[in-house]
Amino acid sequence: MKTIVVEPLTREAYAPFGQVIETEGAQHYPINGGMTERFHDLAKIELGGVNARPLISIARGKPYQLPLTLKLVERHPLGSQAFHPLSDRPFLSIVAPDEGGVPGTPRAFRAEPGQGINMALNCWHAVLTPLGAVSDFLIIDRGGDGNNLEEHYFDEPYLIVEKQ
Repeated sequence: MKTIVVEPLTREAYAPFGQVIETEGAQHYPINGGMTERFHDLAKIELGGVNARPLISIARGKPYQLPLTLKLVERHPLGSQAFHPLSDRPFLSIVAPDEGGVPGTPRAFRAEPGQGINMALNCWHAVLTPLGAVSDFLIIDRGGDGNNLEEHYFDEPYLIVEKQ
């Protein structure tokens, strides 16, 4: 089994797959008479296909333990998908580049409290992977007509491990 080591989530490392949603280093300005700071335009929401519309949902995910066996990834050809934790717990974003219509070698990013992610349209990714405890996530993705899910099972699974 091939091993993938979890790496820190940074804007630069995650850029081929989408955006990191965080306030650190983000454009911001005051609103509401100076009582609120708006961190503006943190992710590119992509909506394609017939009757596309944005959805806002909340998901409650059960925690995973490392090491983790990765057998399946999926992608959404008609829309981006953003996840932002509603708790102060880490989670993993496991993504893979597209190589001729199939996923290449995955990468696993550890999102720390305060970080969310927005996976670009058609980005291969694993399922929601909270760590430590049951966690809620705000999701922004696409609704509308058409098939917006493609799944891929690896011939040989990957083992996701913490950095030693």
